[in-house]
Amino acid sequence: MPQPRSFGRRSLALAASSLLLVGACSSPDEVSAPTTTGAGSGTEGTALVVGGSDASEMQIMQNIYAGLLEGAGYTVTIKSAGERAVYAPALESGEIDVVPEYAASMAEYLNRTANGSDAAPIATNEASTTIQAMTPLAEAAGLTVLTPAQAQNTNGFYVTKTFSDDNGVTTLSQLAARNQPVVLAAGDDCRENTFCQPGLERVYGLQISSLTGDPYGSASAKQKVVDGAAQLGETGTTDGTLDALGLVLLEDDKNLQAADNLVPIVNTEKASDPKIADALNKLAPVLTTEDLAELNLKVDAQRERPADVAKEWLEEKGLV
Repeated sequence: MPQPRSFGRRSLALAASSLLLVGACSSPDEVSAPTTTGAGSGTEGTALVVGGSDASEMQIMQNIYAGLLEGAGYTVTIKSAGERAVYAPALESGEIDVVPEYAASMAEYLNRTANGSDAAPIATNEASTTIQAMTPLAEAAGLTVLTPAQAQNTNGFYVTKTFSDDNGVTTLSQLAARNQPVVLAAGDDCRENTFCQPGLERVYGLQISSLTGDPYGSASAKQKVVDGAAQLGETGTTDGTLDALGLVLLEDDKNLQAADNLVPIVNTEKASDPKIADALNKLAPVLTTEDLAELNLKVDAQRERPADVAKEWLEEKGLV
């Protein structure tokens, strides 16, 4: 884990402002206005909508998917939304045709939706087993799960480096052993996410007094942890910005997190053309966790556009 460097209040403000997600202004209650990427005839049967979370990593992935699909002859529009509870129903209804997803997290979303909030978890540490478990639930919802990539980004939880050093806390177990309630800088969906609040409380015995409501991995969540308004924050384990903000991931020493490999999920009826699966499945053997971290760093820290970063990576890998 990289060691953070020290910084001043002014540099923190600049760093935090650079981390604002492109889609962060979207209302959490509705899908954002479409942005068209690429050119094409737009004739019936060749137009697709790629959507999903507006977290920066997901915006990169949406643009990677768009590039692959455009290369297969489709005209693609991107629609981003705040949380899974918003974009997943849009995918099921056909308002969105394709989304990049995290295998374990989506498996548990489908599981809870079908079987209730207290359903026994079905996701595991193996991507193939998790995909196998979620496939019948996806099919029942009118969705098709394609081939997962090597790359994965599991939920990660961070504290300030100062807090970690002062209290000798480098693992989630050590944080829980302090037996003190914590405010968690995370979105409202964390409350029912198996790998977020319920898992932290069940597996580690953490006392979570409240959630701040800040989006997953957002600059606002990180700022609250730095300022002390929250003691713990949620982000992805491929987040390349923590070091510069004086934040450090805690080790998931009891293996709460399951196989959150990146996987394309499509609306079965609207995206049934085999060319779609062929185009998106090209990603599976190529995209690595290291790639994800590097792509995130370019967008979150170096302020490059997700579309530009995606295009450059696709060309570098010979996928377009």
